[in-house]
Order: sequence, then structure tokens, then C-alpha cells
Amino acid sequence: MILDGKCPQGPIEKTWDKHRFDLKLVNPANKRKYTVIMVGTGLAGGAAAASLGELGYNVMAFCYQDSPRRAHSIAAQGGINAAKAYPNDGDSIYRLFYDTIKGGDFRAREADVWRLAQVSNNIIDQCVAQGVPFARDYAGYLDNRSFGGAQVSRTFYARGQTGQQLLLGAYSALSRQIKAGTVKMYNRREMLDLVVVDGVAKGITCRNLITGELESYAADAVCLATGGYVNVFYLSTNAMGCSVTANWKAYKKGAFFANPCYTQIHPTCIPQAGDYQSKLTLMSESLRNDGRCWVPKKKEDLGKHPNEIAEEDRDYYLERKYPSFGNLAPRDIASRAAKEQCDDGRGVGPGGRGVYLDFSSSIKRVGENTIKERYGNLFEMYEKITDENAYKRPMRMYPAPHYSMGGLWVDYNLQSNIPGLFVLGEANFSVHGANRLGASALMQGLADGYFVIPYTIGGYLATVKPGTVGTDNAEFKKSIEDVQHNTKKLLSVNGKKTVSEFMRELGSLMWENCGMARSKESLETNLKKIPALREEFWKNVKVTGSGADFNQDLENAGRTADFLEFGELLCRDAHHRNESCGGHFRTEFQTEDGEAQRDDENYCYVGAWEYKGDGAVPELHKEPLKFENVHLAVRSYK
Repeated sequence: MILDGKCPQGPIEKTWDKHRFDLKLVNPANKRKYTVIMVGTGLAGGAAAASLGELGYNVMAFCYQDSPRRAHSIAAQGGINAAKAYPNDGDSIYRLFYDTIKGGDFRAREADVWRLAQVSNNIIDQCVAQGVPFARDYAGYLDNRSFGGAQVSRTFYARGQTGQQLLLGAYSALSRQIKAGTVKMYNRREMLDLVVVDGVAKGITCRNLITGELESYAADAVCLATGGYVNVFYLSTNAMGCSVTANWKAYKKGAFFANPCYTQIHPTCIPQAGDYQSKLTLMSESLRNDGRCWVPKKKEDLGKHPNEIAEEDRDYYLERKYPSFGNLAPRDIASRAAKEQCDDGRGVGPGGRGVYLDFSSSIKRVGENTIKERYGNLFEMYEKITDENAYKRPMRMYPAPHYSMGGLWVDYNLQSNIPGLFVLGEANFSVHGANRLGASALMQGLADGYFVIPYTIGGYLATVKPGTVGTDNAEFKKSIEDVQHNTKKLLSVNGKKTVSEFMRELGSLMWENCGMARSKESLETNLKKIPALREEFWKNVKVTGSGADFNQDLENAGRTADFLEFGELLCRDAHHRNESCGGHFRTEFQTEDGEAQRDDENYCYVGAWEYKGDGAVPELHKEPLKFENVHLAVRSYK
């Protein structure tokens, strides 16, 4: 099937404005008749729930945490992009659009990316009005810093805790609507099924994580804003509760899963310290504004204290390889460059899995106090974890799984191929292509939540009669029965291996064979080993407790079961895409100097997979990508 993204036609500068005008409207009195389910209350979900509540819709919002304030959006550190052009350094909406298309290695829709760039400035105004404490310069104006893949400074920030401050802004707007009664908040619920009635999304089944009770909720539209899936690698920078479950349940009800092989490895994370570590810690890309990446030129210097290695014996490899962008090369490129140095035997720290991020030059230039003002909380975090003072010696960094560019397929309205199912933020595939530029995740989440879904969901609801399906519908009863069956199945195995053991094994397979580099052989290995591991899981997993009360072992078992299925789809997608682009790096397809080699003739499309049943091979559908405003070219940062 050839998919239609329903992108508006005409000059790209006018597409979003014209599309908004063409959308059907729901008048204010009628909005109160409609109910919308919002699954996830991070930046995308929280902003959307607040905005839809403000418009007058009835919103039911769900999160698995004890409060929306604990959404993983809170962990974002470095900043949020917008084309305000305050530094007067040549930025514009078009340049942000261009950088994002190029940064994604020409694997995203032009229309969606233009809209993102266009509304980016509105996001900053919205957040300032909410009281988000963005950094300001001496004169009191909003300050900017640089991020990877751009030669302008367009990133607004609040020290190294931008995600937290933006989330508190969205949470304040959400809290206002909860108080007003337009949003009803359901904490500690995990969505375990999507309810589809006559081909249309009409509700969800979820588990109350405190009582274990299964609950049904019906609505006129369902929105998923449930984040990404890189915990399939087990060790990642994501919160341990982040999972693919909500998206996977929607996929198994007919939603197409697009580009699952596009996963991002972040170049600056604190290296793994042991085999039983449960997650990794991000160190913001913003640090590369003032930090310089290097490794020793000579292997015999690896045992020395970094401050004892002479300047001429240091290889500032990003500055050497990518002089135009230097230490602010995009994430996929910077990660592969770090791996290249370590594979060459010049990695630092335990196991040789690390590179230095050195601030000594910047401290000499602007002083330690200025560096503290910019990144103080990050330096504190680093010292707590490593017991090393990064003001006195370089940080040690190594790439780690961080973000998923793939997600459920959506059209220009953020609606999946299932009518009534909308997907926001990292949970969809729409704007980042094969590689997300730094500080663009917060931009996308808030763009979708504040400025896109309030318009596009109205266009859908205007065509739907409200309240036609309730939880007394037979599909809701069947959904509860299906979830109960799966829960009983997990609890009845009573094997000998823990859930964590299976997740670690899956993560190891994914990282080794489908991580920073993949090959036909490594992917075929996974396509054999993952089904075998999944089979063993259902024969030998040990899930303690019962389904009738608080049971985190059961929660993790369900998420692991979904990852064991999803991991195979990710590898299948990577196996079919015989090219390298962005974060998808197939070792067979690279240039002489080790850069990604795209195949635009055969793979310039979105690959969306359709579930065909347990044990059956999923069907691939394609949405061709057209580039009329930014022409296809070799992606170079040299």
C-alpha cells in the first residue's frame, strides 16, 4: 500500500495557515459534548490535555507515574530550539526547517518539518508567559546557545534542566484545567489495550497500578503521547518505566509502525560502570558548546592522568574530522566518531569505552564561575555518579541509546491510519527523519501539544457524532478479557529466570547487533535469536505476586513481553533498509571515509509496518518522500 500523508499543497510557507483555515471547526458549545482520552502527560500530552481542556473539550488524561510532573520529559537538559533569531546570526524559520531536514538525513516529510519550524517561535512566547525561567543575558533578553547540526545559536535553555522547567509550565496549565473540571486526571494507570469499534479508536483498557484493577474508558478520540522505545536496548538514558507498550498495543490493533529502526545514540553519556547497572545518565549536548572531545593520539598515554597528556598528543577528533561544525556535529555522527576512536584502541577509562570531554580551554577563556552558571547542575550530577571533579579534569563520555525517531505512522493531522487515534511527540515518527537534532524533541512535543493537535483533532471531531460508544460496548468487554488472559499467562509460567534477566539479554542482543552499527549478518542473527529468547520467556519467566494488587514485577513483565516482540520488528526494519542514513548505520553502506551512504533511488520513503498476526511476517507499506524545497544532497558537516 502507498500511504498518503495528506500534506497540503502549494507554497510551503503557506501550507499550515491554509490547512488550519480549511479544517472543519467545532463551535464552543459543542466542544463540551466531546470527550478525548490523552495517554501520557509529558510535554506533548500535558500540553495537549491543557490546551484541549482550555478549548472546552472533556479530557481524560492518564499517566503511569504518581504525578504528571514525573514524566520523562523532565529529564531533558540542554534546551529547546526556536527560530527567533535573537543573536542576529543569520537564523530564520527556513534555516531551522533546512537544518532539521538535513539533520534527519532527508528522511522526514517537508510539510511537517516546516510547520514545526513555523510554530517554534510561538512555543517560546507561550512558555515565557507561563513563567518558564529561561536564561537571560546581561541586558535581560532571552539568551541562546548552540546545539549540534546548526551554525547558529537558536537554543533557549534553563541551565541544564530545561525539560524540567518546561514540564512545570505545562503542568501548571494542566493543573488549571484539572481545577476547572475540563481535565480529569488518572494517575498510576498503564494503558494495556486500545479499544477499536468498527475500525475506529473509541477507548482504552488500563490497569490501576495500585489496586491491580482493570478499567475501561470510552471517548470520541484517543491520543497517545507515550514517548519512545529505546529501552529495548535495556541500558539507555530513558527512565526505566519508559516502554513501547502503548504504541505496541495500538500496532496490534492495526496502527502502522513507521521507521522503527531509526534510533538515536547520544554521544555524551556517562559510561557504563558495571554489568548490573539498570540505566545510563545523559550529559547534555549543550556541554559541547564549551567542552572539547578528545582521545590520546598514542595508546601508550592511555594510563596517564588526562591533565598530564600534552596538547600536541591529544586528538580532538571532531574538530579534525568536521572542521565546519567541530564539537557540535550532529549526534549520530559524533557518536560514530567516538566509537571509531574506541575501536581504534584509544578509548579511555574502564574497558576503553570512553572519550574525554574537556572544559579546561573554556574555563581559561571565560572562568569557572561562568561555566558553573551555564552547566552547574550537570557538573554536580557527574561528580555524584563518578566521584570526579569535571572542573579539574575532563569528563569521560560514551554514546548511549537516547531517543527514537521512529514511532506510529501519522498523517499531517497527527492521525494514525486508525480513524480517531492521534499520536503526539516522540510516540510518532513525523518530523525527525533518521536523526533528531539536539533540542528538537522539546520543540516537537510542545508544538504537537500546544499548536497542532488543538486544530487537527477539531477537524476530525467535527465529522463525528459525540458519545456514540460507551464502555458497555462488546469490544470493551472483549478487551478486558484479552488483558486478563495475558496477565494470567504471565503469572502462570512460574519459571526460573527473572524478568530483568530476559530484558538484559534482549538489550545485549539489540546493542551488539542493532546499535550504533548494524549489518546484514548481525541483524539476521537477531532475527533468529530474539524469537528464541521470546519463546524461552514464555516458558521460563518468573513473575511473582498476583494481578490483584500493586505488582511492579508484573508491570515489568508485560513491558518486557512487548519489547521481545517489538525488538524483532526493529531488526526486520533495519534489515530491509539496505542503506545507511542518520542513526541507521549499516556497515555495508558507507563512504570511503566512513560516513553514511544513502540510497535515495530505492529507500527515499517512510517504511510503515502492519501487524498481520502472531507469528506472521508484518506487511510493509511505503509513503514516498518528496523534496521540493530542500533538494536531496549528500549530508556533510565537514
